[in-house]
Amino acid sequence: MTALVLAVCNQKGGVGKTTTTFHLARAAITDGLRVLVVDADPQGDLTSVTVGEDSLIEGQVGLADVLSDRSDEHIRDVIVPGIWPGLDVVPTTGDALEGVNNELVIAGAGREQRLHTALADVIDDYDVVLIDCPPALNPLTINALTAARGAVVVTESRLFATNGLSRLLHTIDTVQTSYNQDLAIAGILINEHKQRTISGRTWKKEVDAVMADRQLPILDPPIPDRVAITDAEEASCGLDEWAGRDGQDLADLYTAHLHTIQGGLS
Repeated sequence: MTALVLAVCNQKGGVGKTTTTFHLARAAITDGLRVLVVDADPQGDLTSVTVGEDSLIEGQVGLADVLSDRSDEHIRDVIVPGIWPGLDVVPTTGDALEGVNNELVIAGAGREQRLHTALADVIDDYDVVLIDCPPALNPLTINALTAARGAVVVTESRLFATNGLSRLLHTIDTVQTSYNQDLAIAGILINEHKQRTISGRTWKKEVDAVMADRQLPILDPPIPDRVAITDAEEASCGLDEWAGRDGQDLADLYTAHLHTIQGGLS
């Protein structure tokens, strides 16, 4: 069976895309699935937490080498084992991916399809592929959306969240029309939600209203604002491995969202 490919995205930084990708990967692993994560963010944070900097050799090849016209590397050449059995990683290290992003800006026909073409060689080896997108609507994000079956949009219940969503949803519409007719919005995930604050509740209602108007799926309940979520990620641990009963409850929430996404795209 061909893997379910998901692009975790938002053009705004700091909303928790990498954290979401990490914990969704753990949810898939605990479900017994074969998982590939692709670090398409030049910052390389997902690589750090899913592989560990000490586990990578000097001059490690990665996604940049797969996407660049200047390299002959294939995706199988760059995949490294992740921190859990069943997890593989297409890493990003150094600043090479930012250079490839600039290369793609001026590249010719087919530049949007490079990641899709590369993944075709390994797609049958996995059940789920999670692509951590950069915090920008750039060629790397377009490549991720073109390769994906579903877009998981990570946002916040905060001021300006709906403005950023509108731009991203327009980009997704463009990719659907021009490059990937199979792309669907797998869900809008509200992250770091402060349910106890008036501001949090108010802005969640606004996001809910915008998504209902567009008939887009909201992944409810939102991910709460909990220190354990980022602490576990920074320690390269699943929530079920990290924070006792509370951690397991949070892990179960990510698992429930993964199941909702899978059901919506099946």
